[in-house]
Amino acid sequence: MKLIYVCLVLLTLSCKPHIADQHAPSEIKAKNAIKEVLANQEIAWNNHDLEGFMQGYWKNDSLKFYGSKGLTLGWDKTLANYKKGYPSKAESGTLKFVINDISKIENSAYIVFGEFHLERTIGNANGIFTIIFKYIDGQWKIVADMSC
Repeated sequence: MKLIYVCLVLLTLSCKPHIADQHAPSEIKAKNAIKEVLANQEIAWNNHDLEGFMQGYWKNDSLKFYGSKGLTLGWDKTLANYKKGYPSKAESGTLKFVINDISKIENSAYIVFGEFHLERTIGNANGIFTIIFKYIDGQWKIVADMSC
């Protein structure tokens, strides 16, 4: 009898949604919040505030950024790469994101497909990106970014 009780308890616990999923906002609120993160990143970038731009990313050593120079792991290394690649306003220019799609992966994660457009005096740069947002500690953060 005790074995049946233990099995029922374990089965019940395994059917509960993940804790992160229980508190994730609705899909409409999530998509709006993700768009707001990206809008704030544009503002920070256009002020050449790379630390402000990085606030949209998960501040963790497990952050993944995959770009033309390969895979970078970690928030600090990603910021260092941005600082090296965009040392002044001339290199960073004016950023405009175009969001082509935001799709739910699960309650606490979304994938975003889009384009970036940099208008710069040294020559414009354009490309595409795929980013994954995760709902962490009440905020939407980029946990993986592939830009090219």
